[in-house]
Amino acid sequence: MKHASIIIAAGGTGGHFFPAEALGAELQRRGHQTVLITDARNSRAGDGVFGGSPRFVLKGSGVASKKPVEKLKALSQLLRSTFNARQIMEKYQPAAVVGFGGYPSIPLLGSRLKLGKKPAFIIHEGNAILGQANALLARFCDAIATSYPRVARLPKGRKVVQTGMPVRAAIEDLADVGYTAPDMYNHQGPINLLIWGGSLGAQIFSSVVPQALCNLPQHVRVRLHVTQQAHEEMVPVLSGIYEQVGIRATVTPFIRNVAEELEKAHLVIGRAGGSSIAELAMVGRPSILVPLPIAASDEQAVNAQAMERAGGGWMVRQRDFSSEALCRHLVQLLTHPEELAKAAEGARNLQQRRAAERLADLVEASIDA
Repeated sequence: MKHASIIIAAGGTGGHFFPAEALGAELQRRGHQTVLITDARNSRAGDGVFGGSPRFVLKGSGVASKKPVEKLKALSQLLRSTFNARQIMEKYQPAAVVGFGGYPSIPLLGSRLKLGKKPAFIIHEGNAILGQANALLARFCDAIATSYPRVARLPKGRKVVQTGMPVRAAIEDLADVGYTAPDMYNHQGPINLLIWGGSLGAQIFSSVVPQALCNLPQHVRVRLHVTQQAHEEMVPVLSGIYEQVGIRATVTPFIRNVAEELEKAHLVIGRAGGSSIAELAMVGRPSILVPLPIAASDEQAVNAQAMERAGGGWMVRQRDFSSEALCRHLVQLLTHPEELAKAAEGARNLQQRRAAERLADLVEASIDA
């Protein structure tokens, strides 16, 4: 088809931005111009896929669950962002707009409604239940792309296509890599644990995980190789705790070599965002999933339940996620490595390859419609 200008809107968190990157790479490969619109939380927009593309940051945040004064301020920012989005749309005249959820998609909808020639509008939902922003956008879009075969709260009468969740190419390249559980019988070799949680690491993992690992039997502790994502101020604290008990650990605010860490991981502990679930499924890695408890629609719990039903991991509510419980769970899994191997195979039941290509196909079909 004719090369087009396509706007990609994605919130600054990894769960929104990483699939946007995967789609951007595929659209650029097909010769289209991509224009990124994101929010102030995104510190990676100038790197990688979008480094040579026009990029814009819209200020503001959602208006739900805010105090009256904060809500008025947020509404004022939304109006300014809508005006800015309209200027961007008028400059680049996009043939399509693709939203991955989060705040940046909202102003684009408002500006699109005021344009004479309206671009095709597609949203992608990465969770098993429609998020708040997408729930608003879904009533006005031309097509809804989903990661799961069944997604709760979808509006009637909209075109829905299951494309899967686009993942970064380096991770999809590991789709056929096997899994080998740690050898717990000969007491040899490393036990690789990957702890991630949101864009900057979740505080709950910084408080619960180290204590649980410190309480493991000594013959297990000495074999641990831990890669943990944590807030910057917690990096020296956690590094010191691990060093004190002889656990080899890399603690960092941002894991840049995610594909490498996933490939060697024997077990992953983290949140249950749609992007994380897709990456675990793509590589086939067992996981202990702790859904974000403040998510408006509890979408991470729905995602974690889907992984648990597939046999790929274990969901633990944050209220039940204690160092004592985690230590017991780890002892059970590490003394029965066949359970880890079985879960690794189960995770692959949710694997969906070539999602970025299918989503790009949907975008092009929507332009031609």
